[in-house]
This record gives sequence, C-alpha cells and structure tokens, in this order.
Amino acid sequence: MPEPTVLSRRALNRATLARQMLLRREDVPVTEAIERIGGMQAQTPHSWYVGLWARIEGFRPEQAAELLVEREIVRIALMRGTIHLVTARDCLEWRPLVDVVIERGMKGVFGRDLVDIDREALIAAGRTLVDEEPRTFHELGKLLAEQWPDRNPASLAQAIRAWVPLVQVPPRGVWGRSGPVAHTSVETWLGRSVTSEPSVDHLVLRCLAALGPASVKDVQAWSGLTRLREVVEQLRPQLVAFRDESGRELFDLPEAPRPDPDTPAPIRFMYDFDNINLSHDDRSRAGSHVPPPVGVFTEHGPLPGTVLIDGFPNCAWMVDQERGGAILKIQSYSPLSKKVEAEVSDEGARLLDFLAPDATHDIQFTELFP
Repeated sequence: MPEPTVLSRRALNRATLARQMLLRREDVPVTEAIERIGGMQAQTPHSWYVGLWARIEGFRPEQAAELLVEREIVRIALMRGTIHLVTARDCLEWRPLVDVVIERGMKGVFGRDLVDIDREALIAAGRTLVDEEPRTFHELGKLLAEQWPDRNPASLAQAIRAWVPLVQVPPRGVWGRSGPVAHTSVETWLGRSVTSEPSVDHLVLRCLAALGPASVKDVQAWSGLTRLREVVEQLRPQLVAFRDESGRELFDLPEAPRPDPDTPAPIRFMYDFDNINLSHDDRSRAGSHVPPPVGVFTEHGPLPGTVLIDGFPNCAWMVDQERGGAILKIQSYSPLSKKVEAEVSDEGARLLDFLAPDATHDIQFTELFP
C-alpha cells in the first residue's frame, strides 16, 4: 500500500479556506453558507455577522436577522458546549449528539449541587417554565429554587440548559437590536423535536466537508465529542487519507476541494470566534500561534478579530464606535509592506461600510513587533 500523500501546512490552509468560503465570496443563501461551513460559534450577539459578511457576496445583516426571527436559523448550545448559529435542520440533528458534551461541562461546575436530584421532575418543571415564556437563566433558576430551595438556583438553571435543548430567542442576536439572554425549548420554538436517531457518522462527514482534511483529534476538537476513532475507522472506506508534515493522519472526502497551495488568498477580516481559528486540535494550518494583541485593545474588553493576510492571521482588529464615528484599529504582528497595508485598508474600509454605514470612518494601524 503506498504511503499517504503529505499535505503541507500551506496546503491545509488553502483547503480549509476553500471549505470555509474564504478564498472568494460566494453568492449563496445564508442558510446554505452556514451549513457549508459547519455552523458558527456565536455566543456574542452580533460579531458573527462579520463572519457571514466575509463569506457571502453582497451580504446584508438584515438577511440573517430575518432568518433568526423567522426561526430558520437558531442560536443554541452545541459544539464544544458553546452557543452556535446553525440552521433549524442542523439544530435538530446535532443537538442530541452533543448532549453529552454539554452535560459534561455542566457537571464539572454545577454537578455537586445536583447529586440525587429527581432528574425527570426537574426537567418537567424546567420545560414548563421555559415553554410558558422565554426565561433568562437567572429567572429560571429563581423559579426552580421555589421547588428545590436546598439547591443552588444557578445549578438548577444550568441543569435545564444541559438536559433540555434550549434556543436563545430573539431579539437577542438580531442586528441593531438588543434583548435579554432568554431561552425556550427547541420543541416550542421550532415546533419539532430533535431527531430520535441522530447519526454521528453524518456529523463526522459534515466536519470533514467543512474543515477537512482533518485528524480524529480535529473532529473531536470541533465537536467536543470523544472516542471518535472507531467512528472514523468505520468510515475509512468512504474517505481518503493523508499525512501532515508532523506525521498526523488526516482524513477527507474524496471529492472535497484541496486547492493548489499557491492559490491566492484575499485579505479577510475574521470575527472573534471564527471557525478558522477554533475548529481544529492542531491550529497551525490557520497560523493561530500568534502573540496576543496588546496596547490598543483593552485588557478586559471584547476579544479582537484577526486579519488573514495570504491566508494566515497577521493582524488583530477592533472597531470603536462613539459620537457618530467608527475607528478601525488594526495591530500588525509583523511588518506590512505598503502594498499589503493598502490592501488591508481597502478591505477595512469595506468592513466599516458594513458595520457602521452612517458613521464617519477612520483606520489606524499600530505594530506589535520590535
């Protein structure tokens, strides 16, 4: 049997950019884009809109906002136990597969307060409360504590988060609006129950389509699931295998795009929790081992995004908006040529047009290197 082809770091970078719709913006519906890239981490209310803007030709924020309100896309705890933006279809298929991930996270912090509790009674009470009306976790915990006064209200609320699939409802997450972090059940919000026979095989294949070529550890890092080696081995006849430069075995779909490593990659502004930065165990393909931004960004403020230059992050960015103005602050990790700085400025100007169309705009560069 011939040795698997070795894929360079740059080859993996270009393959991932292609799957993530970052080699060129594409004219596709929002729902198709979200499914193609494997969902989007979205615990912040609005930063993920930039992720769609970076991928979809002519994207306008109201396109996604309307889908949230119309219940075609939802924000729900999924991969790695974090809030993700996914289509309703993927929500119903994926949530039961990652229940174990969310419950594992809940047990680590709140589990000691739930020892010997009547699980079914708590689930029934929690469902009733969130289905009566969307509740914040503070409200939910306070109401549940009326029935379980000897338990920590926060633990009771987190148990419902783990044991009942909860959607974070609008107006939270709707562009230009704000609202409480309130939840109701998937069944009430979508009018359908999660699938009774979810397929972990299908989940693995979707991960490879969106983020491959990938190792077993990469798939586990994306999903939060463990012990997927056996699943991947059963799928091996359907897959092609490679190795990276460190000798790790990688798997992929035979017909998935794997562009030439020298394929040009445009300047792209990535949001704080973008898939390109967080979805692999080995993140070297995205060049994520970069210094933390300092100076122009506050220590305890929002996380900055990154700027991809030639496919790899070489800057951090953040927008300050106040008094009718929007300042895009860009901090580079290494020197930028005048040509590259001009390209970053051009894309940054488009970003400001997207984020703050009615404000005055300014772009400021600082440097993080000797």
